[in-house]
Order: sequence, then C-alpha cells, then structure tokens
Amino acid sequence: MTVASAAGCYPLDMRLPTENEIRALHRKHAPSQEAFDLVHTHCEIVSQVAEQLLGRMDSPFDADLVRAGSLLHDIGVYRLYGDDGEIDHAGYLRHGVLGHQLLRDEGFPEALCRFCSCHTGVGLTRDDVLTHNLPVPVADYVAQTDEERLVMYADKFHSKTNPPVFKSVATYAAHVSRFGEKKALIFKEMSRVFGEPDLRPLIARYGHQQT
Repeated sequence: MTVASAAGCYPLDMRLPTENEIRALHRKHAPSQEAFDLVHTHCEIVSQVAEQLLGRMDSPFDADLVRAGSLLHDIGVYRLYGDDGEIDHAGYLRHGVLGHQLLRDEGFPEALCRFCSCHTGVGLTRDDVLTHNLPVPVADYVAQTDEERLVMYADKFHSKTNPPVFKSVATYAAHVSRFGEKKALIFKEMSRVFGEPDLRPLIARYGHQQT
C-alpha cells in the first residue's frame, strides 16, 4: 500500500534509518577514515543546509525523508576509491548510480535510493547522457519530488574539493551556466523557490571557506 505525500508515493511501512544507522552504513562502506571524514562530513553539511531551508517552507515536506536522503546522497562516492586510496575523478559522475545500487543492495526502498542517483548537478537527462557520452546507463536522473529537489539544491552549497568549500548562489549559478541556459534556468528557479541558506554558522562550525 502507498500513501500520497509531498514525496510522491512510497511504501506506507517504509522505515527510514536513524542517524546512527546511517553513520554505521558510512563506516561500513568507507575504505578509510579519510574517505569517511570527507564524505560523511559533506553529507552532514548538506543535511543541515536542507534542514535550514526546510524551516522556511510553507508547503508540507517529509522532513525525515529529507534528512535521510541528505545523509545518504553521496554514499556511492566510496565505491570510486581505488586501492591507492584515491578517488576515480574521471568516473566521478558514476557516484550517483553507484550509491543507488549500494542502497538497493542494502535493502532500502527506491524512494531513498533515488536521492543518490538524482542529485547530480541540477539533474541529468537521457539526452545529456547520450549527447555527452556520460559514463552512466542511459536514463533520466532527475529529481521528481519536492524532497529530492531540496536535497539536490542543498548539495550545491558545499563541495568536497581539497580543501572543501562552501558555495554561494552566485558561485554555483556561474558554474552551472557553463552547461547551458536550460541548466542555469533550472537552478535559478530552485533558488527562487528555496532561497539562499545562511552559511555563516556552518562556516564557523566546519572551518571551510566560502567561494
């Protein structure tokens, strides 16, 4: 049985993992402490950005689904680490589908797995995959629910670069514009709907600079 919600239709008896269970899942799949610190910290930051934005919204959201989706959206990055401890940057675009499969293998429902495969950029379409010969199966990887769109948007404000950095709306807007006017307009609409988060408390807490 399913129920309709802001998150679309999902199993009525779907039990979302707790924060401790999610942390344990990160520990299980992280190939090193360094990898865990990088990926899990980023996911924590995205969760906090999403929570801040969620507090401003009038329409109903599934806050627990947003929390779980934020904390798990990048778990597929662990499968990109090689034996040398380095990330396969050339294949980085695959981290979403890898995370989707990882969560599916762990027995999680599609509604949670989709946060992995549908958060990259402002969404990847079949046409994007075919036109640019992207290293993922030909399909649409596009946020379909308010919760998925919120996590996708929150993800844009922090980057796992070396060193990690926070990004403003203006910084990401300039970045995404390189991929065409359509992508830039999608981000502009998301920023209109969700607004710009106050990153100052997170900058103070984590010590990452803002670009």
